[in-house]
Parts: sequence; structure tokens; C-alpha cells
Amino acid sequence: MAIQVGDRIPSVTLKHITESGAQEISTDAVFGGKKVVLFAVPGAFTPTCSARHLPGFVERADEFLAKGYALACTAVNDPFVMKAWAEQGGAAGKITMLPDGNGAFAKALGLDFDASAFHMGTRSQRYALVAEDGVVRQLWVEKPGAFEVSSADAVLAQL
Repeated sequence: MAIQVGDRIPSVTLKHITESGAQEISTDAVFGGKKVVLFAVPGAFTPTCSARHLPGFVERADEFLAKGYALACTAVNDPFVMKAWAEQGGAAGKITMLPDGNGAFAKALGLDFDASAFHMGTRSQRYALVAEDGVVRQLWVEKPGAFEVSSADAVLAQL
């Protein structure tokens, strides 16, 4: 079953790239004691994700910060790909990238899907959520192939 409003973000340890190299990062540290907008994409460098989803949050990052929200992005990609995508997309320093290389976080949220038909294996659905101290307060999951409810504009309109 997929995560719902009122549920706690599952505790999952991921790896990301820092100046010190590959480091573990827990979802508890990302979400605990903070207000966070998390958006998820099926894959870094894929068309909608790179042309519309990530750029919208990069462009409007200051507006989220002004409202007291940190930003995080997750995708079922390895840490090196997520670091390169953040750098290429201008997200470095604005958005915490959460590489979910094995899809453990997407599965724990119940928001994974089988993209094997596209030779992409298991991926995350496209969604956005608002969490406060690790509890989901708002959640918008896109219909397959859609990009409507999880954009930066759509999320900001709900805050």
C-alpha cells in the first residue's frame, strides 16, 4: 500500500556523493525536525524530469525556502548520476538529491513501478509530498505519464 497523508516517512539509508566522497544519508536525517517538500521522478536525465520537473523546483527554490521548506528530490538512480544531474540542472546547493539506487525508498513508500517495458527496471512514480518532522502532510501522485500535480507551481499553490 502506498504511503498516505498522516503516515511517517519510512526510515531508509541511501548513499549520496559529497565533497568527501560517497556518504550514507538517512531519510530520518533529511526529514526529522524539518519541513520538506520532496519530489520524485522516474529517472534523472529523462525528458520530462530534466526539461520540466527539476527545473521548476530549481527556479522556484527561493520561494519554497521563504515559506520555510527545504527541497529534496529522489529518483531510482545511482549517486553519481544524481550528482551529475544536480550539477547539470543547477540544483546543487538548492535541492538535496536522494539517490535511491536500489529502489528501496520508492518500495518502502509503496510508490515504485515496473518500468521493465522501457528497459528501466523498477522506478519511482512521479509525485510530490510535503512532510513535517517526518510525517506526510500533503501528497500528490501523478497518473502514469502525467505531469500536473507534482510540479513546483502546483505544490507552491497548495502551500
